[in-house]
Amino acid sequence: MLDVTVIEDAEAAAVSLDPIRARLLAELAAGPASAAMLAGKVGLPRQKVNYHLKTLERHGLVELAGERRKGNVTERLMRATAASYVISPLALAAVRPDPDRFRDQLSARWLLALGARLVGDVGSLITGAAKARKGLATYALDGEVTFGSAADRAAFIEELTAGVSRLIRKYDAPDAEGGRSHRIVVAVHPTVRPKAEQGTPAAELPISTDVSTEE
Repeated sequence: MLDVTVIEDAEAAAVSLDPIRARLLAELAAGPASAAMLAGKVGLPRQKVNYHLKTLERHGLVELAGERRKGNVTERLMRATAASYVISPLALAAVRPDPDRFRDQLSARWLLALGARLVGDVGSLITGAAKARKGLATYALDGEVTFGSAADRAAFIEELTAGVSRLIRKYDAPDAEGGRSHRIVVAVHPTVRPKAEQGTPAAELPISTDVSTEE
């Protein structure tokens, strides 16, 4: 089972978003189970659970883990193909956000468009690498910083921009033979707190920083 996989197909995305099927995926991520075993957990007849399992299997979201005899019946034990799933913007290709349409480094919506492209690009890279049975060289940095003031935040962003830009200029070799282009995404946004902590005023929320590179 994969830790996480990306759903790029629109029909598979729609299947995964069905509440019953999402519940079945969650149950099967915990371990293999048959339709009969799942029926009691989700409160549906075995036949209906079996129908949903076949739909999930058809779209590659669950797979056969094994079979076992129970009386005169052979039960199919199914398992989720991943512990968690991410729906790629490619599933909504006609309306997916395009960060090249506009550029505004202080726009949360542009940041969202960049994040969507990151999910789509890395998802496609993972799919391609899996088919080719090759590794995929990526890197991500995740951190959190609490700024003492808005001025400190502005100074941090200025230094971060200058530092990353300097590294890009230093190592960028577009004419190098055999070189391969990499995308660099740097994001700074307020930290999203769990519901128990959501009473904290937005102005007091720390900023999280994410730096990732895609090959």
